[in-house]
Amino acid sequence: MSPRPLKAALTCAAAASIALAALPAARAVDGPAPDPTDRQAMLDVATAYRVTAKYADESAAVKDGYARTDVCLTNKRGPGAMGYHYMNWSRWGSTDPTKPTALIYGPEEGPGGGRKLYAVEWMVSDPDQNLTTQAGRPTMFGLPFDGPMPGHEPGMPVHFDLHMWAYKDNPAGPFHNWNTAIKCPGHMTHP
Repeated sequence: MSPRPLKAALTCAAAASIALAALPAARAVDGPAPDPTDRQAMLDVATAYRVTAKYADESAAVKDGYARTDVCLTNKRGPGAMGYHYMNWSRWGSTDPTKPTALIYGPEEGPGGGRKLYAVEWMVSDPDQNLTTQAGRPTMFGLPFDGPMPGHEPGMPVHFDLHMWAYKDNPAGPFHNWNTAIKCPGHMTHP
């Protein structure tokens, strides 16, 4: 094998092993997680990590079209929160690991304040806009999206979504929608 394809194969193998190493600890919680034997799912998870890591710098997110918000979502039906959703509406409907619809930030602890990247999220419209049906539920990483659910703000359609808590531990698992380790300052509840 020539050096270039070998390097590409080694890079993919390293990325997949990083994704596999990150999942077992979270999987012990019983939360949803990709099947570690599903090669494509593991590669897609590793790709999502690799592509979204740059958004640890909030200014990179804004530069790439993610709109900053000051609304922090808290679960009104139970424990946990999500954080501040930075939406990129041009990525609505994406199931591409490299193009999440939203980036979720939370308050950074300590005297400096600021925000820290917690998670990435993909959102897809429900084709029939009916909360009582399951038709059209997408999957990513071998996992079904949550939903259908009503829009979280005026004008947002009934949709499905999938969270990936790539940058903040979630006691419920890396793909659970609400994170009980998060508290919003001066919070807004989820509809």
